[in-house]
Amino acid sequence: WPGFGENMRVLAWMFDRLGGHAGGVEHLFGITPGYGDLSWQGLEFKPTDFAQITSIELEQWQAELRLHDELFERLQPRLPNAILLTRRAIAHRMQAGGAQSSAHAAVAANLT
Repeated sequence: WPGFGENMRVLAWMFDRLGGHAGGVEHLFGITPGYGDLSWQGLEFKPTDFAQITSIELEQWQAELRLHDELFERLQPRLPNAILLTRRAIAHRMQAGGAQSSAHAAVAANLT
């Protein structure tokens, strides 16, 4: 189907990462591929564009997490503890202000 081949770029990174052959960028939500970790063959996509679409706006994500409070409260008795712990860990990292990796911040700084 249309676009499926593009998924292979990320899937290849995931398998390479599992095999210890690919890097990644650590940020608020975990580890994702950096621009140089993905194959861009056949595409024209600049590092600055990648940095812009993968940037994390801390205030927006804090607001998003607050929107989930009521839902998580209702679902809590049925949710696996791992989901609750992950949500708490993300909230804690947000409070600490860990929104962008240094790699994202460096590229983002060059956008202005």
